[in-house]
Amino acid sequence: MDKIFAIFGDVHSNIDALNVVLDDCRSQGVTDFLCTGDVVGYNACPHECLQIVRDLGCPIVMGNHDHYVSSAQNLEDFNPAAAEVIEWTRHQLNDDEMAFLRSFPFVKTTMGITLVHATMDNPEAFGYVFDHLQAEAHFAHQITPLCFHGHTHCPMIYEKQVSAVYRIDAQDFRLPIGRKYFINVGSVGQPRDGDPRATYVIFDMKTRQITFRRLEYDIAAAQERIRRAGLPERLAERLATGN
Repeated sequence: MDKIFAIFGDVHSNIDALNVVLDDCRSQGVTDFLCTGDVVGYNACPHECLQIVRDLGCPIVMGNHDHYVSSAQNLEDFNPAAAEVIEWTRHQLNDDEMAFLRSFPFVKTTMGITLVHATMDNPEAFGYVFDHLQAEAHFAHQITPLCFHGHTHCPMIYEKQVSAVYRIDAQDFRLPIGRKYFINVGSVGQPRDGDPRATYVIFDMKTRQITFRRLEYDIAAAQERIRRAGLPERLAERLATGN
């Protein structure tokens, strides 16, 4: 197949970053899109971002912010800033948009590629994976050679060989035969690995090439939107530092 996938997630209502990513996708010859969830949350443009992603017509899996915004569940477990934005976002979206959020599956497999926001061993719990031991539990449930995820906002590669799981820093590589990969695509709208640029991944199905893309965008504009919406200042500040 001559398909070139753009895999992106953790947009978190950041329209400025999302537009730059989609412009870059067009310049890279992307034919198909896959979304690892958390379209909403943290930033100030949930309606606009949700509409853009919806118009792509691509598979999208449920992120924890998507879930909490659309389910009206108690927010006791969230940090105060995240909870405040979730409550605010609930009042920005209409019934149709909320229903669209609720329609996202927790796991999706398409064309031999699996998507999950967090992990496949317990996708509805939204657990974090930061090391190879945590990835082991996921790999016990991963059937396809390739699974993309997000949630930590930190691009990373986990490789499953016969005897062990290895954690590898995000880097471009050609997908070998006979191994499984669990790839964190980073975050479009709120990176947390110390690099504030928007991040996504390209997968060329014909050449089996994985490419991490990092893009500058207008952070000041995104910060101003947060401030105008009256959302917590910390959310604006962290965009500039990427943590």
